[in-house]
Amino acid sequence: MNNDNLTFTETRLSDKAEPMLAGEFAPTWESLQKYEVPDWFRDAKFGIWAHWGPQCEPERGDWYARGMYEEGHWQYKSHLENYGHPSKLGFKDIINEWKAEEWDPEKLVAFYAKAGAKYFFALANHHDNFDLWDSTYQPWNSVNLGPKKNLIDGWAKAARHNNLRFGVSVHAAHAWTWYETAQGADKDGPMEGVPYDGRLTKEDGKGTWWEGYDPQDLYAQKHPVSTGKGLDWNWTAQGTSQPDAAYVEKLYNRTIDLINKYHPDAVYFDDTVLPLYPISDIGLKITAHYYNASESWHGGKNEAVVMGKVLSTPQKKAILWDVERGASDKLEPIAWQTCTCIGSWHYDRGIYDRKQYKGAATVIHMLTDVVSKNGNLLLSVPLRAGGMPDELEMKIVEEIGAWMNQNGEAIYGTRPWKIYGEGPVSEESNPVNEQGFNEGKSKPFTQADVRFTTKGKTLYAIVMAKPEGAIKIKSLGDKSNLFDGKITEVVVLGSDEGVKWSVSDEALTIEALNNVPNAIAVVLKVETE
Repeated sequence: MNNDNLTFTETRLSDKAEPMLAGEFAPTWESLQKYEVPDWFRDAKFGIWAHWGPQCEPERGDWYARGMYEEGHWQYKSHLENYGHPSKLGFKDIINEWKAEEWDPEKLVAFYAKAGAKYFFALANHHDNFDLWDSTYQPWNSVNLGPKKNLIDGWAKAARHNNLRFGVSVHAAHAWTWYETAQGADKDGPMEGVPYDGRLTKEDGKGTWWEGYDPQDLYAQKHPVSTGKGLDWNWTAQGTSQPDAAYVEKLYNRTIDLINKYHPDAVYFDDTVLPLYPISDIGLKITAHYYNASESWHGGKNEAVVMGKVLSTPQKKAILWDVERGASDKLEPIAWQTCTCIGSWHYDRGIYDRKQYKGAATVIHMLTDVVSKNGNLLLSVPLRAGGMPDELEMKIVEEIGAWMNQNGEAIYGTRPWKIYGEGPVSEESNPVNEQGFNEGKSKPFTQADVRFTTKGKTLYAIVMAKPEGAIKIKSLGDKSNLFDGKITEVVVLGSDEGVKWSVSDEALTIEALNNVPNAIAVVLKVETE
């Protein structure tokens, strides 16, 4: 596939406002396939994400700015109870309520670094179309409104001060159709037929707190509602409303503005392939600009990472494949990433009340499995409206940090072995469904499940449960067609206990351990010659 196959050629726009930097990379798939994933990303393995914006203000979960306009939806009911009817108080007004009064980026990023994160991501905007920096092209931003703080600037400084690579996530491409529920009205009840606020204009703001601002810069709803079935993440389904040229150009300019101002090490696009792909080439232009800019920042070396979803094999050579809430079920030849969250993407107080977060063991097992398959894990820790995690989340992050402090050498800077692992879970088929969403569908891990990583001549065998009795690793037996070296030493990371081990034709056997240093997963460091 190349950018000559675009179906909406009107979006081949001028880049006069934010020129696309020329250089080694051109905005074509053929040119972008010269890209190589930088070593910093391949070595880092583990990142933490602040998926935090004005939709966290109600603390009622992800996609609030859409769900609050869906009559009967639980978020709509919560909005009625806590704020009033969306014809009178819409999402623009939620932004005004959001103050981020507890936000302390230095304290929080330092906490994440101590827990083992090697890169940090901040939400730059979401489908709600609100920019979280001093956006030149989007008046609805966190400097002008809501917190009146430059969140991206604060996050970037904190990440770099704590020696973490810094990434931004961009989700705003879909606001055009995602916000279409704001054009609706109740179909029943006392407010039947009263329009929600999704079609308000600047002229309607006289005498309001938002006077002088145009709600259409936020909602982007001066267009007919799509007639297709649900949201089309690919933009190509029959009946999907197509964004106009002004919307597309504004999205391009906003994203280039973000990149040029903050020089991120990575940009995550919450899109099928790239923003507005395949109806526009702006995603290809943004990527080429970013790669060329990175070379200019780093003395001719491209240190940038661009992440997209649902990629073809050739596209995985041009940008990094991201899998949402899931993982590949095989060892991938090219570096990739899974992104997941310990709760809802935007903070949901109900998950806290019900104590439904992913625990540290779940996260560590996912990280280990992903790293063994040549991937990285980006973990979202939801922040409350004020800008800090709750105490349950803090405890989970601390427990992750305790395991990483003990066993991180089996994760950081490693590369895959010949196979990613052995055991019952590896024998299952659990393919990725479109953009991901296959996590939690496998059997629970047992001590028979082992994941492998390597570093030079050292092989790490990670036992995915607290071992009871002897540990047997079949892939390291003398007659294995996989292992052709000689084992010289086996130690357990985090333990001073001498390990009794032997190798037979069938397996490497480690006798029962007297002391298990961590019940989540035990790492065997296997030295070879």
